[in-house]
Amino acid sequence: MDISKGQRTPVSQLVSGSSFQLAVTTVGALVVDISCFGLDMAQKLSDERYMTFFNQPKTPCGAVEIIASTAHDKAIFQINLALLPTTIDRLVITAAIDGSGTMNQLRDGSYLRFLANGQESSRFNFSGKDFAEEKALMLGELYRKNGEWRFCAVAQGFNGGLEALVKHFGGDVAAPSVSASIEPPKPVAPPPAPPAPKVSLSKVTLQKSGDKISLKKAQSQSYGKIKINLNWHKQTQKKGFFGMGSQKIDLDVGCMYEKLNGQKGVVQAIGKTFGHYQQEPYIQLEADDRTGDSTDGENLLINGDYFDGFKRVLIFAFIYEGVPNWAATDGVVTISIANQPPVEVRLDRADSKGMCAIAMIENIGGQLTVTKLVEYFNGHPDMDKWFGFGFNWKAGSK
Repeated sequence: MDISKGQRTPVSQLVSGSSFQLAVTTVGALVVDISCFGLDMAQKLSDERYMTFFNQPKTPCGAVEIIASTAHDKAIFQINLALLPTTIDRLVITAAIDGSGTMNQLRDGSYLRFLANGQESSRFNFSGKDFAEEKALMLGELYRKNGEWRFCAVAQGFNGGLEALVKHFGGDVAAPSVSASIEPPKPVAPPPAPPAPKVSLSKVTLQKSGDKISLKKAQSQSYGKIKINLNWHKQTQKKGFFGMGSQKIDLDVGCMYEKLNGQKGVVQAIGKTFGHYQQEPYIQLEADDRTGDSTDGENLLINGDYFDGFKRVLIFAFIYEGVPNWAATDGVVTISIANQPPVEVRLDRADSKGMCAIAMIENIGGQLTVTKLVEYFNGHPDMDKWFGFGFNWKAGSK
Protein backbone atom coordinates (compact mmCIF):
# COMPACT_ATOMS: atom_id res chain seq x y z
CA MET A 1 0.00 0.00 0.00
CA ASP A 2 1.38 3.40 -1.01
CA ILE A 3 0.93 6.29 1.45
CA SER A 4 0.75 9.87 0.18
CA LYS A 5 1.90 13.03 1.92
CA GLY A 6 -0.65 14.27 4.45
CA GLN A 7 -2.58 10.99 4.45
CA ARG A 8 -3.97 9.89 7.84
CA THR A 9 -4.64 6.17 8.17
CA PRO A 10 -5.42 3.77 11.04
CA VAL A 11 -2.31 1.72 11.77
CA SER A 12 -4.50 -1.40 11.59
CA GLN A 13 -4.90 -0.75 7.85
CA LEU A 14 -1.13 -0.47 7.34
CA VAL A 15 0.09 -3.40 9.40
CA SER A 16 -1.53 -6.12 11.48
CA GLY A 17 -1.06 -6.14 15.25
CA SER A 18 0.60 -3.69 17.61
CA SER A 19 4.14 -5.01 17.06
CA PHE A 20 5.86 -4.08 13.79
CA GLN A 21 8.87 -2.31 12.33
CA LEU A 22 9.22 1.15 10.83
CA ALA A 23 12.17 1.48 8.45
CA VAL A 24 13.65 4.66 6.96
CA THR A 25 16.22 5.18 4.25
CA THR A 26 17.57 8.34 2.64
CA VAL A 27 19.31 8.30 -0.73
CA GLY A 28 22.14 10.72 -1.45
CA ALA A 29 25.53 11.78 -0.13
CA LEU A 30 24.10 13.29 3.08
CA VAL A 31 24.90 11.78 6.49
CA VAL A 32 21.45 11.60 8.13
CA ASP A 33 20.54 10.63 11.70
CA ILE A 34 17.09 9.04 12.16
CA SER A 35 15.30 9.47 15.51
CA CYS A 36 11.94 8.82 17.16
CA PHE A 37 10.42 11.27 19.68
CA GLY A 38 7.86 9.97 22.17
CA LEU A 39 5.63 12.94 23.04
CA ASP A 40 2.95 13.53 25.66
CA MET A 41 -0.56 14.92 25.04
CA ALA A 42 0.88 18.43 24.83
CA GLN A 43 3.17 17.13 22.05
CA LYS A 44 6.25 17.70 24.22
CA LEU A 45 9.20 15.51 25.13
CA SER A 46 8.38 15.49 28.85
CA ASP A 47 10.59 12.42 29.44
CA GLU A 48 13.95 12.49 27.63
CA ARG A 49 14.17 8.68 27.88
CA TYR A 50 11.55 8.51 25.11
CA MET A 51 13.81 10.06 22.50
CA THR A 52 15.15 7.02 20.64
CA PHE A 53 18.30 7.66 18.58
CA PHE A 54 21.98 6.68 18.16
CA ASN A 55 22.89 7.71 21.71
CA GLN A 56 19.81 6.13 23.36
CA PRO A 57 18.64 3.17 21.28
CA LYS A 58 15.75 1.91 23.43
CA THR A 59 12.91 3.34 25.53
CA PRO A 60 12.69 2.20 29.17
CA CYS A 61 9.45 0.31 28.50
CA GLY A 62 10.93 -1.48 25.49
CA ALA A 63 8.22 -0.21 23.15
CA VAL A 64 10.60 1.52 20.74
CA GLU A 65 14.08 0.32 19.82
CA ILE A 66 16.31 1.50 16.99
CA ILE A 67 18.34 -1.30 15.46
CA ALA A 68 21.18 -1.20 12.97
CA SER A 69 20.76 -0.79 9.23
CA THR A 70 20.35 -3.44 6.56
CA ALA A 71 21.20 -3.44 2.88
CA HIS A 72 17.87 -1.72 2.20
CA ASP A 73 17.11 0.37 5.30
CA LYS A 74 19.41 2.89 6.98
CA ALA A 75 17.47 2.75 10.25
CA ILE A 76 14.82 0.37 11.59
CA PHE A 77 12.61 0.94 14.62
CA GLN A 78 11.16 -2.10 16.36
CA ILE A 79 7.85 -0.82 17.76
CA ASN A 80 5.30 -2.41 20.09
CA LEU A 81 2.51 0.10 20.68
CA ALA A 82 0.97 -2.09 23.41
CA LEU A 83 4.00 -1.51 25.64
CA LEU A 84 3.86 2.30 25.52
CA PRO A 85 2.68 3.99 28.75
CA THR A 86 -0.48 6.08 28.52
CA THR A 87 1.67 9.21 29.02
CA ILE A 88 3.09 8.76 25.52
CA ASP A 89 0.50 10.01 23.06
CA ARG A 90 2.55 10.33 19.86
CA LEU A 91 5.66 8.92 18.17
CA VAL A 92 7.32 11.24 15.65
CA ILE A 93 9.91 9.85 13.23
CA THR A 94 12.50 12.46 12.23
CA ALA A 95 15.60 12.80 10.07
CA ALA A 96 18.39 15.32 10.68
CA ILE A 97 21.56 16.03 8.71
CA ASP A 98 24.81 15.40 10.56
CA GLY A 99 27.21 17.86 8.94
CA SER A 100 26.81 19.90 5.76
CA GLY A 101 24.05 19.81 3.17
CA THR A 102 20.31 20.41 3.01
CA MET A 103 17.32 18.12 2.55
CA ASN A 104 16.68 19.20 -1.05
CA GLN A 105 19.75 17.10 -1.92
CA LEU A 106 17.85 13.87 -1.17
CA ARG A 107 17.36 11.72 -4.25
CA ASP A 108 14.44 9.59 -5.37
CA GLY A 109 14.26 6.28 -3.56
CA SER A 110 14.05 7.73 -0.04
CA TYR A 111 11.21 6.28 1.99
CA LEU A 112 9.55 5.35 5.28
CA ARG A 113 7.96 1.90 5.27
CA PHE A 114 6.06 -0.46 7.56
CA LEU A 115 7.30 -4.04 7.97
CA ALA A 116 5.43 -6.99 9.45
CA ASN A 117 7.43 -10.18 10.00
CA GLY A 118 10.13 -8.73 7.78
CA GLN A 119 7.74 -8.10 4.86
CA GLU A 120 6.79 -4.64 3.62
CA SER A 121 3.10 -3.82 4.05
CA SER A 122 3.03 -0.11 3.17
CA ARG A 123 5.39 2.65 2.09
CA PHE A 124 5.66 6.46 2.05
CA ASN A 125 8.09 7.79 -0.58
CA PHE A 126 9.75 11.22 -0.41
CA SER A 127 12.66 13.02 -2.09
CA GLY A 128 14.55 16.33 -2.13
CA LYS A 129 12.08 17.96 -4.50
CA ASP A 130 9.60 17.97 -1.60
CA PHE A 131 11.85 20.27 0.48
CA ALA A 132 13.96 23.41 0.35
CA GLU A 133 17.13 24.10 2.37
CA GLU A 134 15.99 22.58 5.66
CA LYS A 135 18.43 20.57 7.80
CA ALA A 136 15.82 18.27 9.36
CA LEU A 137 12.51 16.57 8.58
CA MET A 138 9.50 15.35 10.49
CA LEU A 139 8.75 12.32 8.31
CA GLY A 140 5.72 10.75 9.95
CA GLU A 141 3.91 10.31 13.24
CA LEU A 142 1.96 7.62 15.03
CA TYR A 143 -0.70 9.10 17.32
CA ARG A 144 -3.65 8.04 19.45
CA LYS A 145 -7.17 9.05 18.39
CA ASN A 146 -10.50 7.71 19.67
CA GLY A 147 -8.88 4.67 21.23
CA GLU A 148 -6.83 3.62 18.19
CA TRP A 149 -3.40 4.38 16.77
CA ARG A 150 -3.22 6.25 13.48
CA PHE A 151 -0.37 7.25 11.15
CA CYS A 152 0.16 10.54 9.34
CA ALA A 153 2.73 11.00 6.56
CA VAL A 154 4.04 14.46 7.49
CA ALA A 155 7.19 15.10 5.37
CA GLN A 156 7.60 18.57 6.84
CA GLY A 157 10.95 20.36 6.51
CA PHE A 158 12.43 21.91 9.64
CA ASN A 159 15.03 24.64 9.95
CA GLY A 160 17.98 23.63 12.11
CA GLY A 161 19.24 20.12 12.80
CA LEU A 162 18.69 17.53 15.50
CA GLU A 163 19.33 20.01 18.31
CA ALA A 164 16.62 22.31 16.94
CA LEU A 165 14.19 19.38 16.82
CA VAL A 166 14.90 18.52 20.46
CA LYS A 167 14.19 22.11 21.50
CA HIS A 168 11.07 22.25 19.30
CA PHE A 169 9.65 19.30 21.21
CA GLY A 170 10.37 20.97 24.55
CA GLY A 171 13.66 19.27 25.40
CA ASP A 172 17.07 20.73 26.05
CA VAL A 173 20.48 19.61 24.85
CA ALA A 174 23.05 18.63 27.45
CA ALA A 175 26.51 20.17 27.32
CA PRO A 176 28.93 18.11 25.22
CA SER A 177 31.27 17.47 28.13
CA VAL A 178 30.43 16.56 31.72
CA SER A 179 31.63 18.96 34.38
CA ALA A 180 30.76 19.50 38.02
CA SER A 181 30.25 22.90 39.57
CA ILE A 182 28.99 24.22 42.87
CA GLU A 183 26.70 27.20 42.80
CA PRO A 184 26.15 29.49 45.78
CA PRO A 185 22.77 29.26 47.54
CA LYS A 186 20.02 31.18 45.84
CA PRO A 187 17.32 33.21 47.51
CA VAL A 188 14.12 31.34 48.23
CA ALA A 189 11.69 31.88 45.38
CA PRO A 190 8.44 30.35 44.15
CA PRO A 191 8.95 26.90 42.62
CA PRO A 192 10.06 27.31 38.98
CA ALA A 193 8.50 25.46 36.10
CA PRO A 194 9.92 21.97 35.62
CA PRO A 195 13.15 22.18 33.62
CA ALA A 196 13.17 20.87 30.08
CA PRO A 197 14.57 17.34 29.89
CA LYS A 198 18.18 17.28 28.70
CA VAL A 199 19.25 15.01 25.88
CA SER A 200 22.88 14.27 25.05
CA LEU A 201 23.47 14.47 21.30
CA SER A 202 27.20 13.80 21.60
CA LYS A 203 28.63 11.67 18.82
CA VAL A 204 32.21 11.72 17.61
CA THR A 205 32.98 11.06 13.94
CA LEU A 206 36.69 10.83 13.17
CA GLN A 207 36.88 12.50 9.78
CA LYS A 208 40.44 12.01 8.49
CA SER A 209 43.07 9.31 8.82
CA GLY A 210 45.15 10.22 11.86
CA ASP A 211 42.28 11.93 13.72
CA LYS A 212 42.07 10.68 17.30
CA ILE A 213 40.07 11.07 20.49
CA SER A 214 40.80 10.16 24.12
CA LEU A 215 37.92 8.92 26.28
CA LYS A 216 38.62 9.64 29.94
CA LYS A 217 37.02 7.22 32.36
CA ALA A 218 35.73 8.29 35.75
CA GLN A 219 38.19 7.90 38.60
CA SER A 220 38.19 4.40 40.16
CA GLN A 221 35.85 3.12 37.44
CA SER A 222 36.46 0.87 34.43
CA TYR A 223 35.36 1.31 30.83
CA GLY A 224 33.00 -1.67 31.18
CA LYS A 225 31.87 -3.33 27.96
CA ILE A 226 33.57 -1.84 24.89
CA LYS A 227 31.49 -2.74 21.82
CA ILE A 228 32.98 -2.39 18.35
CA ASN A 229 30.28 -2.77 15.70
CA LEU A 230 31.01 -3.19 11.99
CA ASN A 231 28.10 -2.59 9.65
CA TRP A 232 28.04 -2.31 5.91
CA HIS A 233 25.84 -2.18 2.84
CA LYS A 234 25.31 -5.88 2.16
CA GLN A 235 24.27 -5.37 -1.44
CA THR A 236 24.36 -8.20 -3.95
CA GLN A 237 27.22 -8.02 -6.46
CA LYS A 238 27.16 -9.54 -9.92
CA LYS A 239 29.70 -12.24 -10.63
CA GLY A 240 30.60 -14.81 -13.22
CA PHE A 241 30.70 -14.69 -17.01
CA PHE A 242 28.95 -11.55 -18.33
CA GLY A 243 27.87 -10.77 -14.73
CA MET A 244 25.66 -13.84 -14.44
CA GLY A 245 24.82 -14.88 -10.89
CA SER A 246 25.09 -12.82 -7.72
CA GLN A 247 26.90 -12.72 -4.41
CA LYS A 248 26.49 -10.73 -1.23
CA ILE A 249 29.46 -8.89 0.23
CA ASP A 250 30.69 -10.62 3.39
CA LEU A 251 32.91 -8.46 5.59
CA ASP A 252 34.65 -9.89 8.64
CA VAL A 253 35.75 -7.80 11.59
CA GLY A 254 38.69 -8.80 13.76
CA CYS A 255 41.61 -7.43 15.70
CA MET A 256 45.28 -7.85 16.53
CA TYR A 257 46.08 -7.03 20.14
CA GLU A 258 49.13 -6.51 22.29
CA LYS A 259 49.21 -6.50 26.10
CA LEU A 260 51.57 -4.51 28.32
CA ASN A 261 53.13 -7.80 29.42
CA GLY A 262 54.10 -8.56 25.80
CA GLN A 263 51.28 -11.05 25.10
CA LYS A 264 49.95 -10.79 21.54
CA GLY A 265 47.14 -12.44 19.62
CA VAL A 266 44.45 -12.26 16.93
CA VAL A 267 40.67 -12.51 17.31
CA GLN A 268 38.74 -13.25 14.10
CA ALA A 269 36.41 -15.77 12.46
CA ILE A 270 39.15 -17.26 10.28
CA GLY A 271 40.70 -20.10 12.24
CA LYS A 272 37.74 -19.86 14.63
CA THR A 273 39.80 -17.76 17.05
CA PHE A 274 36.72 -16.09 18.53
CA GLY A 275 38.41 -15.24 21.86
CA HIS A 276 36.79 -14.93 25.29
CA TYR A 277 35.18 -12.01 27.09
CA GLN A 278 35.39 -13.18 30.73
CA GLN A 279 38.87 -14.72 30.47
CA GLU A 280 42.04 -14.18 28.47
CA PRO A 281 42.34 -12.45 26.10
CA TYR A 282 39.22 -10.51 27.32
CA ILE A 283 38.26 -9.88 23.68
CA GLN A 284 35.50 -11.81 21.92
CA LEU A 285 34.01 -11.85 18.42
CA GLU A 286 30.30 -12.03 19.19
CA ALA A 287 29.14 -13.49 15.86
CA ASP A 288 30.17 -14.10 12.27
CA ASP A 289 27.49 -12.85 9.88
CA ARG A 290 27.96 -15.04 6.80
CA THR A 291 24.49 -14.39 5.37
CA GLY A 292 24.53 -10.61 5.42
CA ASP A 293 21.03 -10.70 6.93
CA SER A 294 21.97 -9.56 10.44
CA THR A 295 20.73 -6.01 11.04
CA ASP A 296 23.39 -5.51 13.71
CA GLY A 297 26.38 -6.41 11.54
CA GLU A 298 29.29 -7.94 13.46
CA ASN A 299 30.37 -7.09 16.99
CA LEU A 300 33.75 -7.31 18.66
CA LEU A 301 33.64 -6.97 22.46
CA ILE A 302 36.51 -5.86 24.73
CA ASN A 303 36.17 -6.32 28.49
CA GLY A 304 37.01 -2.83 29.72
CA ASP A 305 37.45 -4.10 33.29
CA TYR A 306 40.83 -5.37 32.08
CA PHE A 307 41.70 -2.52 29.74
CA ASP A 308 44.61 -1.37 31.93
CA GLY A 309 46.44 -4.54 30.83
CA PHE A 310 46.22 -3.70 27.13
CA LYS A 311 48.77 -1.74 25.12
CA ARG A 312 47.00 -1.54 21.76
CA VAL A 313 44.21 -3.17 19.72
CA LEU A 314 44.19 -2.86 15.92
CA ILE A 315 40.64 -3.14 14.52
CA PHE A 316 40.51 -4.48 10.98
CA ALA A 317 38.07 -5.85 8.42
CA PHE A 318 38.50 -7.88 5.28
CA ILE A 319 36.26 -8.88 2.40
CA TYR A 320 35.82 -12.63 2.82
CA GLU A 321 33.36 -12.96 -0.05
CA GLY A 322 32.56 -10.57 -2.88
CA VAL A 323 34.69 -8.50 -5.24
CA PRO A 324 37.10 -6.25 -3.28
CA ASN A 325 35.32 -2.93 -3.64
CA TRP A 326 35.34 -0.96 -0.40
CA ALA A 327 33.53 2.00 -1.94
CA ALA A 328 30.47 -0.24 -2.45
CA THR A 329 30.38 -1.45 1.17
CA ASP A 330 29.61 1.95 2.75
CA GLY A 331 31.18 0.42 5.87
CA VAL A 332 31.17 2.05 9.28
CA VAL A 333 32.64 1.04 12.63
CA THR A 334 31.02 2.38 15.80
CA ILE A 335 32.81 2.08 19.14
CA SER A 336 30.32 2.26 22.02
CA ILE A 337 31.19 2.59 25.72
CA ALA A 338 28.75 3.35 28.55
CA ASN A 339 28.73 7.02 29.62
CA GLN A 340 30.88 7.97 26.60
CA PRO A 341 29.88 9.42 23.23
CA PRO A 342 29.88 6.78 20.48
CA VAL A 343 32.92 7.05 18.20
CA GLU A 344 32.28 6.53 14.49
CA VAL A 345 34.86 5.63 11.84
CA ARG A 346 33.66 5.41 8.25
CA LEU A 347 35.43 3.34 5.59
CA ASP A 348 35.26 6.29 3.24
CA ARG A 349 38.23 5.64 0.95
CA ALA A 350 37.91 3.49 -2.16
CA ASP A 351 40.44 0.69 -2.69
CA SER A 352 40.61 -2.76 -4.32
CA LYS A 353 42.84 -4.46 -1.73
CA GLY A 354 41.09 -7.08 0.38
CA MET A 355 41.91 -5.86 3.90
CA CYS A 356 41.38 -2.58 5.77
CA ALA A 357 43.07 -1.44 9.00
CA ILE A 358 40.23 0.65 10.39
CA ALA A 359 41.25 2.05 13.76
CA MET A 360 43.82 1.70 16.54
CA ILE A 361 42.66 1.60 20.16
CA GLU A 362 45.52 2.40 22.55
CA ASN A 363 46.03 2.60 26.29
CA ILE A 364 47.83 5.90 26.78
CA GLY A 365 48.34 6.68 30.44
CA GLY A 366 45.27 4.67 31.37
CA GLN A 367 43.04 6.50 28.89
CA LEU A 368 41.44 4.81 25.91
CA THR A 369 42.48 6.57 22.71
CA VAL A 370 40.96 5.85 19.29
CA THR A 371 42.81 6.80 16.09
CA LYS A 372 41.26 6.55 12.63
CA LEU A 373 43.45 4.63 10.13
CA VAL A 374 41.43 3.37 7.10
CA GLU A 375 44.53 2.01 5.38
CA TYR A 376 44.29 -0.91 2.92
CA PHE A 377 46.50 -3.99 2.55
CA ASN A 378 46.67 -7.14 0.42
CA GLY A 379 46.34 -9.43 3.43
CA HIS A 380 47.12 -10.16 7.07
CA PRO A 381 50.92 -10.45 6.67
CA ASP A 382 51.26 -7.09 4.91
CA MET A 383 49.14 -5.35 7.55
CA ASP A 384 51.03 -7.08 10.37
CA LYS A 385 54.38 -6.02 8.91
CA TRP A 386 53.24 -2.41 8.66
CA PHE A 387 52.10 -2.23 12.29
CA GLY A 388 54.85 -4.46 13.68
CA PHE A 389 52.97 -7.14 15.61
CA GLY A 390 55.29 -9.93 14.40
CA PHE A 391 52.98 -12.92 13.89
CA ASN A 392 53.68 -16.05 11.84
CA TRP A 393 50.88 -16.44 9.30
CA LYS A 394 49.47 -19.47 7.50
CA ALA A 395 46.39 -19.95 5.31
CA GLY A 396 43.11 -20.41 7.19
CA SER A 397 39.37 -20.62 6.65
CA LYS A 398 36.16 -20.36 8.61
